[in-house]
Amino acid sequence: MEENQITLDSLDKGTDNPAFSFEEEERHCGECGGPSGETKEERRGERKGRFSSYCRKALKPASKAKHFCKSHAKVLRRVVLGLLGVAYLCYFIAACYLNFQRALALVVITAVVVFFVCWSFFKKHCGAKVLLLLRPVGKCFQKSWPWLKWLVWVALLAGLIAWLALDTARNPEQLISLGGFCALVLFLFACSKHHGAVSWRAVFWGIGLEFLFGLFVLRTSPGVQAFRWLGDQIQVFLGYTTAGSGFVFGNTLIEEVFAFQTLPIIVFFSCVMSILYYLGVMQWLILKISWLLQVSMGTTATETLSVAGNIFVGQTEAPLLIRPYLADMTLSEIHAVMTGGFSTIAGSVMGAYISFGIDAASLIAASVMAAPCALAMSKLVYPEVQESKFKGKENVRITSGEEQNILEAASNGAAASVGLVANIAANLIAFLAVLEFINAAVRWFGEMVDIQGLTFQVILSYVLMPVAFLMGADWEDSPVVAELLGIKIFLNEFVAYQQLSTYKNNRLSGLEEWDGNRKQWISERAESITTFALCGFANLSSIGIMLGGLSSMAPNRKSDFASVVLRALLTGICVSMLNACLAGLLHVPTEVGDCVAFFNTANFSSTSYTMYTCCKQLFASSVLENGTLSFTGSWAGQTESVLWLTECCGHYNHTSCAGTN
Repeated sequence: MEENQITLDSLDKGTDNPAFSFEEEERHCGECGGPSGETKEERRGERKGRFSSYCRKALKPASKAKHFCKSHAKVLRRVVLGLLGVAYLCYFIAACYLNFQRALALVVITAVVVFFVCWSFFKKHCGAKVLLLLRPVGKCFQKSWPWLKWLVWVALLAGLIAWLALDTARNPEQLISLGGFCALVLFLFACSKHHGAVSWRAVFWGIGLEFLFGLFVLRTSPGVQAFRWLGDQIQVFLGYTTAGSGFVFGNTLIEEVFAFQTLPIIVFFSCVMSILYYLGVMQWLILKISWLLQVSMGTTATETLSVAGNIFVGQTEAPLLIRPYLADMTLSEIHAVMTGGFSTIAGSVMGAYISFGIDAASLIAASVMAAPCALAMSKLVYPEVQESKFKGKENVRITSGEEQNILEAASNGAAASVGLVANIAANLIAFLAVLEFINAAVRWFGEMVDIQGLTFQVILSYVLMPVAFLMGADWEDSPVVAELLGIKIFLNEFVAYQQLSTYKNNRLSGLEEWDGNRKQWISERAESITTFALCGFANLSSIGIMLGGLSSMAPNRKSDFASVVLRALLTGICVSMLNACLAGLLHVPTEVGDCVAFFNTANFSSTSYTMYTCCKQLFASSVLENGTLSFTGSWAGQTESVLWLTECCGHYNHTSCAGTN
């Protein structure tokens, strides 16, 4: 069959195409006969020759065009790219001219792409020359680095101490988060496998990168605005899920039923991630982040690549990037791979948490901050004492997908998410049912000794309350934060985030903070701390998932995986809590604004968190003496203060409300 495969090249060289034959015509001519001395085979050969000659003449322009394209492929490629570039430039100028504010996102994306394209071009054509010119400077720097590095470290430490002193002077409660961060690092060092072999370069660089990224995201205006914008765009992007889920399940179900409202987002996100992998976008991002971590922290290529991948994919998908190398990795590297998986969440489930109402910017920041922190704490808990085969290898090949086109990639991504969706739904049903059973059993045991209302969450809130307080939560919020942290560790983070969203919605709805002895919501600072603390797969049920996934990739290392998994789980839990401590240290309280101006335009038919806060301010400024109601501060000169107080008393209870009756 190989000999019968015909191409345009073969036709140009004169090869006959046996696929074209007119059997009916041959049969007819054979019956009629022909010129004397000509057999049927000769007549058939003559017709074939004429037809082949006609085909060669007809296809000769196409063959010439193909040869021209092959010989001038580079030039044609540059011409096409140039035309596309000019077209995009015209579009870009038009968008900026019509409305620059609207085109700001396009400007940022274009600037980033142009920067990396120019950097790649510069590195390819001028990199060697620049390195040659800078070689004398590099040699001088290497000679002076032994004493210069101490000067740099002292300067950085002095600057950090000065900044902390100035920053925490305004909010002294931030020092609690700083103390909790130091306590967790010391605890992990106490749990270290080899205390004397700790790579302090990896530890300090990892903590430094985590701190710098957190500072950029939570404190600087560009970082706050960029991640807020990114979070808003992700929420808008995830909203497109309703187009598919509404068609399949109907609008009523996706608005009222949790399974049809949240779980389809995972299908959509998985499909998009698969497309990005097919296009090579995710591999490019992972390689860039991996290079930064590897160069700064001195970790090996394999472990760094896996941890960088965990920012975007889950604990079993990221090790697929280094699957060929798992069999030869050291125990320390395996521990780093596991810690990275336990410390982060997958992009697909992140979309589900965002749909709950959890702050998207905080989730993205927590997942990115966890990568350098996971590597640092992994090298603190399980330092390298073996000789790695991958040390010094800057390039480890990433295997690409097997899809043939973008449609197959989208289909495979959607199909692969079915198992994840079913797993999440099954786990939610099982864990919530088990939690209710445990609560019933604990409640029964408590009633035997006249303890009412005892539940599993109550026990966790008391046991983990000191940890929640060390992370920076207020003492009155610590029981709720500890409860959610315990649910995340002993059940899973999905259940914990669902309950956190309930507390957040209660606060935003302006409900009373306390309903009897039960707290209905926690402060904004405690919410931020809890969001970072829950961001990770570090729970007991993930042990089986981690062992099962890695063992299927490298069956001969199954015993090694089992020997380090518990230590990696503990490290992953602490990494999430370290991120929470940084969130508490860097958190800036949101300003309420002018409550008088708010009340002038407020509609008192519904409540909100701003209304709750302003009503509390109004209650605090009201004075009731001998049946006479008066106000202090900015409320004293307002003629409508009594009316506003009456409206506030309609929603909230306070002693000042007695004067309005």
